[in-house]
Amino acid sequence: MINEEKLKEFAKLVRCFSLASTTMAGSGHPTSSLSAADLMTCLLFGGTFRFNVDQPGHLNNDRLIFSKGHASPLFYALWAAAGKVPEEELMTLRKFGSPLEGHPTTAFPYTEVSTGSLGQGLPAGVGIALNARYIDKLPYRTYVLLGDSEMAEGSQWEALQIAAHYRLDNLIGILDVNRMGQRGETMYGHDMSAYENRISSFGWETIVIDGHSFHEIQTAYEKALHVKERPVMIIAKTLKGKGISFIEDKPGWHGKALNRDELGKALEELGEIDRTIKGEISKPENIKPENQSPKEINEPSYDDKPVATRKAYGNALKRIFPAFPDIVVLDAEVSNSTYSAIFKDEYPERFFEMYIAEQNMAGMAIGLSSRGKIPFVSTFAAFLTRACDQIRMSRYSDANIKFCGSHAGVSIGEDGASQMGLEDIAMFRTILDSAVLYPSDAVSTEKLVEEMAKHKGISYIRTTRQETPVIYDNEDKFTIGGSKTLRSSKDDVITVIAAGITLHEALGAYDALKKDNIYIRVIDLYSIKPIDEETLKSAAESAKAIITVEDHYYEGGIGEAVRSAVAGERIAVHSLAVRKMPRSGKPAELLDYEEISKNAIISKVRSLR
Repeated sequence: MINEEKLKEFAKLVRCFSLASTTMAGSGHPTSSLSAADLMTCLLFGGTFRFNVDQPGHLNNDRLIFSKGHASPLFYALWAAAGKVPEEELMTLRKFGSPLEGHPTTAFPYTEVSTGSLGQGLPAGVGIALNARYIDKLPYRTYVLLGDSEMAEGSQWEALQIAAHYRLDNLIGILDVNRMGQRGETMYGHDMSAYENRISSFGWETIVIDGHSFHEIQTAYEKALHVKERPVMIIAKTLKGKGISFIEDKPGWHGKALNRDELGKALEELGEIDRTIKGEISKPENIKPENQSPKEINEPSYDDKPVATRKAYGNALKRIFPAFPDIVVLDAEVSNSTYSAIFKDEYPERFFEMYIAEQNMAGMAIGLSSRGKIPFVSTFAAFLTRACDQIRMSRYSDANIKFCGSHAGVSIGEDGASQMGLEDIAMFRTILDSAVLYPSDAVSTEKLVEEMAKHKGISYIRTTRQETPVIYDNEDKFTIGGSKTLRSSKDDVITVIAAGITLHEALGAYDALKKDNIYIRVIDLYSIKPIDEETLKSAAESAKAIITVEDHYYEGGIGEAVRSAVAGERIAVHSLAVRKMPRSGKPAELLDYEEISKNAIISKVRSLR
């Protein structure tokens, strides 16, 4: 163990940095930083943590996640004490343009994943630990600093279950039980047995300590290294604002910086501080993972037999994996419905069952992405809405995740409203720089899954429950940002824009109207975002009106996307979308009921002629 007196000097330094930087910023969370200062000082500089400070991306580095991201002043102070953040840069905390943001983001090179929305760090840590144990098979450990308030989040308990299920003995949680939340005492205060009993019941090894005893902290870290086949949670009793008497364990100080006079008093209490000391962090091993080289793959192969796009999704994952060997597939206990089971049967070592815990699944995907993997995450479209916050946060971690929502829309039929994804397009469209895809047949699904694997960033593909005709050739090309004009002539009076299940309704309407010499242009808007503005504007120039048809709520869906794309054009856009309370019934009945069927399109076209 490292000399305790030396560690105490580092702890004073990081406390000083945390206080000074927040005072300079005029905001922040110094008291939350002070409660965990001893825990983190012992971790980084006590000989346990292994990290090459000059290579933050080193594959064998231990990983550190501040799930309690509001303690970012401490996070930055630690790296300042390690000599990687100059003190003058530390004083740019929370200033515009500084990488030292109010909560950690990947703009700061030592941040693994962006945090701050509570309950996010542990799921990401589980993903990183899973990668080390089962995929890269590297010896690094993942440490996650947790706040006691965030243990009320359900995502934490989802993560606790999965971590124990996969026996992640390379995952170590550090729970900072300082008892004070934002508005008062936390649910269990300083009842350490409440945390120990609950966490241990989930299959974790628990170690309860005084979070300000350097001996107990170091002993706990040493013990954690020797636990086998189960994750470890160090449950530390701490005091918010520890080290400064007038804020220590006092209410009303959450998220409040000291003014300059108060800072002066606090620094006096800390005593003499050696700003020249530099903390040494142990170096990691240098083991290389076994990487697979990409291989050539064949085109998809479909005949005229109808195939559900959800099944084509599973076929595509199996087909493209040799070309994208970094793919990892996660599913929330519906792989026999999303058809990711096709991949599982072929590559079981790259498939991980997440059970019905969608928040944790999305969080783990963030962690896997941070380690260079390409997670494909699938469940019913309706259930992805549970993980909206994790999906939102994934963008702030610059994650490269592919989401698949199956069983979308009222067309799923008798299962009823609770199972119908009708908000998913809107949700994913709001994610900055996301791609939102909605294929209509097996070929377009396969080609778009392959494009998703090539694409860097967050992308979403919406698949359909029922079988649909194959309308494209196996050699057809599809691009993110593209569309397909399937029917057009010089006599077109109306342009109908659809995607997925409603495209087939539009094609049926075309055939019926053609018999009466009424011609419509039919566009497959398989890429809802980014959208093919050029094609849509061209259609707007030559048509009397545009009709959009979608098996999704009106708000945030295809209609609004098209309306935005042609906003500068003088054309009316009419949207057929789900506007009534969904109910159980046959798919055809429900499409008619919601007025998004072939019959509804025909009626609307006739009314606009």
